[in-house]
Amino acid sequence: MERTLLIIKPDAVAKRVTGKILQRVTQQNFRLCALRSERLTAESAGGFYHVHRGKPFYQSLIEFMSSGPILVAVLEKEDAIKSLREVVGATDPQNARQGTIRKEFAESKGHNAVHASDSPESAREEIAFFFPSADFS
Repeated sequence: MERTLLIIKPDAVAKRVTGKILQRVTQQNFRLCALRSERLTAESAGGFYHVHRGKPFYQSLIEFMSSGPILVAVLEKEDAIKSLREVVGATDPQNARQGTIRKEFAESKGHNAVHASDSPESAREEIAFFFPSADFS
């Protein structure tokens, strides 16, 4: 079994589609290991997205991610990282396949409804960021 992180971003929370997104994920046989609501500060958003520091979109990403509440979930399934990224779809919703979360719920490349870990290393780091002392056994 593999674990990954899903963040339902402020735009999707504001549109009240968190239940639909979670339903879409659980219908794909992901097991929900942990779930919590959080409001990031600019500092904590900067810590989470530190890998993007210095990129042109970094400041707008930090402002967006700290603009409202988010929902953070740890999900588990065989090949969870790849599977979730398929369910989520391309970063730019205009390039996302029909039936993906971003195609249905994202507004733009910058306000794209969800975040999903992109590798086993980032999944471990991201899960530890939000759930530092959790035991998911």
